Amino acid sequence: MATKEDLLSDVLRLPPEERAEVAHKLLLSLEAETEDPEAQAEWSAELERRAREVLDGSVQTVLLEQVEERIRARLDQRR
Repeated sequence: MATKEDLLSDVLRLPPEERAEVAHKLLLSLEAETEDPEAQAEWSAELERRAREVLDGSVQTVLLEQVEERIRARLDQRR
């Protein structure tokens, strides 16, 4: 049986679209059962839409560090 490190190494060698698909399926597997199937379907559709936008380049991603800097700057302006 493969270790989690082996699996991660294999997955990281996949093309971006396939990595996104694996990540999406893993996230879905962690979600608790919902009592509202419509809400679950809407969340799934939203996740897929966002993943497609990142993969097709129609949205620009931002590094977490940049977002944190912006938030800190805004908070500093309010003080």
